[in-house]
Amino acid sequence: MRRRSLMLTAPALLAPSWSFALPARKLEFPRDHGAHPDLRTEWWYVTGHARDGQREFGFQVTFFRTRVDVAQTMTSRFAAKQLVFAHAALTDVQGRKLLHDQRIAREGFDVAVAAQGDARIRLRDWSLDRRADGWHARLPSSDFALDLQFNPSQPVLLQGREGLSRKGPQPEQASYYYSFPQLEVRGAIALRGQRLQATGKAWLDHEWSEALMHPDAVGWDWIGMNLDDGSALTAFRLRRQDGTTLWDGGSFRSSKGGLYTFSPGEVVFSPQRRWTSPLSRAAYPVEWIVRTPADFYTVKAVIDDQELDSRASTGAIYWEGLSDLFDSNGKKVGRGYLEMTGYSQRLRI
Repeated sequence: MRRRSLMLTAPALLAPSWSFALPARKLEFPRDHGAHPDLRTEWWYVTGHARDGQREFGFQVTFFRTRVDVAQTMTSRFAAKQLVFAHAALTDVQGRKLLHDQRIAREGFDVAVAAQGDARIRLRDWSLDRRADGWHARLPSSDFALDLQFNPSQPVLLQGREGLSRKGPQPEQASYYYSFPQLEVRGAIALRGQRLQATGKAWLDHEWSEALMHPDAVGWDWIGMNLDDGSALTAFRLRRQDGTTLWDGGSFRSSKGGLYTFSPGEVVFSPQRRWTSPLSRAAYPVEWIVRTPADFYTVKAVIDDQELDSRASTGAIYWEGLSDLFDSNGKKVGRGYLEMTGYSQRLRI
């Protein structure tokens, strides 16, 4: 879910006043790589891991777009009809530290853009573009910088029912959603005055919707995992206040291309070990057993402290981090990202 999965908006003026069930539609590319400003919430989300020699890193690049309903009828060119947010994070595995940054601006005036027709998203000096040879992200920050190319090694993965993914018991709780797992990563990571040449694997999600969360949902748990054999695993659940599952789903695509989409009730998240944030005091399960039709997996955070404070942009605190995947025999079989929202406070979309 996009993050993964996180169009988190604090102001009440952004709260949805109505919603409708999304119709089934055939996703078309490159058109659907671009923005869909007619729907309220959208994000492009890239997570992955890379190394330069013995140095290992996890990274997150996320751009969000939201439609501001009360501004849609305004005629002023200064009206904030669309807002663009962005998050960037770098997990320094050897340094046992997470670095992150964020941006927010109204669309227009060459400051922020989420283009239609193909992926071209910019927010000041941050950008995510799709080109003929893949996707390119450039995000300079004061503490680190990412300049990474993501090249597809597999076809697009349509999540849910041909790209229409249910997120709750009511039909309006749904999104259009596709992924590119097993992306080949190359480029540069700058950290503490060093420019490192990075190679690795990544996962890209693009998701857009009108209404996503059921009123009883406080947040979600989600994994996107690239398996070492070329398979791809997605699993998620929407969670009530008492920790029980309101809705679950996901998919497994084998290395040979066979796709199985999980039905509600087929995914079970069982927390095993928790870490308490010194910042928010939220207790996050940083180790899980995740039961899916593909296998019983164990998910373990590479480092515990991967909480992001995005209150200056999207208004939320959430956990998003590099994690390892182990099969039911205890063998490490993959690596990817775990996302957990709604632990410090109810998630507002």
